[in-house]
Amino acid sequence: MAIGAAVASGGVHAQSSVTLYGLLDVGVDYISNQKGTSGGSGKSVGLQSGNLNPDRWGLRGSEDLGAGLSAIFTLENGFTLNNGKFGQGGDEFGRQAFVGLASRQYGQVTLGRQYDDVLNFISPLSAAGLGFGGVLASHPFDNDNLALSARMNNAVMFRSIDYSGLKVGGGYAFSNSATGFRQNNAFTAAASYDRGNLSLAAAFFQANHPGGVNSGNTAGGALSSSDTDAQLVGDRQRIYAAAAHYVLGATEVGFVFTRTSLDGPSEIAHGGAYVPLVGNWITFYNYELNARYAVTPAFHVGGAYTYTQGHFVGASSSVSPKWNQLMLQADYALSRRTDVYLEGTYQRVTNTSVAALSDAGIYSFGTSSSNRQAIVAVGIRTKF
Repeated sequence: MAIGAAVASGGVHAQSSVTLYGLLDVGVDYISNQKGTSGGSGKSVGLQSGNLNPDRWGLRGSEDLGAGLSAIFTLENGFTLNNGKFGQGGDEFGRQAFVGLASRQYGQVTLGRQYDDVLNFISPLSAAGLGFGGVLASHPFDNDNLALSARMNNAVMFRSIDYSGLKVGGGYAFSNSATGFRQNNAFTAAASYDRGNLSLAAAFFQANHPGGVNSGNTAGGALSSSDTDAQLVGDRQRIYAAAAHYVLGATEVGFVFTRTSLDGPSEIAHGGAYVPLVGNWITFYNYELNARYAVTPAFHVGGAYTYTQGHFVGASSSVSPKWNQLMLQADYALSRRTDVYLEGTYQRVTNTSVAALSDAGIYSFGTSSSNRQAIVAVGIRTKF
């Protein structure tokens, strides 16, 4: 839905527009093993929102300033369709909130609460997050943020225009701390190249003291733990990522590699809550192979296999856990804006005795009481 307005003053014409947009995703989910709130565990069947994409609504606007320059803004709220509650810890515009300038000749600079460039450049080539599998295809703990778990507060971001298939981006998020410039700041950079049916991308992200806990500050800063933006809480987090995607007729295939490391871990987000994970460092290597096939223009089937190899070093011992995860999906478009889907994800964890790492957990739908978990979702998604 778009509302446009033209304003004329003294012979200078400014064309502006504001667009109201949103997405609603809800379904009935079967979860094979889920811990109960008062102890115990078991199978569950219930209504879940955000199986593929978390629910949101937003306002996006632009004003033509002339000479190829525009003022732009986005305000985006996240919520849960089941009960109407705000997401992101109750923040009004917890998904995105930024304003900036866009140039048709160079690119755009934006300031506010924004996504990092690992997500912006890598996630579209993955099955997870912005990819066709959505959040049910996220890697364990969403350790590489491909499923949109984290945003950067206080961020200044740059995104270039398309230079014959090449795009670059980067940004810096301030800690806004009076006691330390680096006590919860972050920075990111990325590049992508599209040539015919082939797409390539590489990205980097670093957060110092994500969550603010180990730095002695509050939970605010670039990556907040008050709204679980910081999936990994510790001293320093780094993500290296690369991806490739190829389209051949009705078939598309992709490969994603990410490496996430955290020095001095203290907590990790698991099943929608933080659990203690105290040690010297932890590393995740994620290898994802994905594929999708268009049976008809309206009906698609796809899947992804992700192998994650971890290494955690504690005070007196170390473990090397491994996660095997398989996602399968069938999706049928009822119209340009509305589709129905059937998606299942299975995860198995092996080779670990550390409590926070030994229980399977697919995204934030509830942690298993064992090393295995399966989720099957039947749902509907509509966009406006």
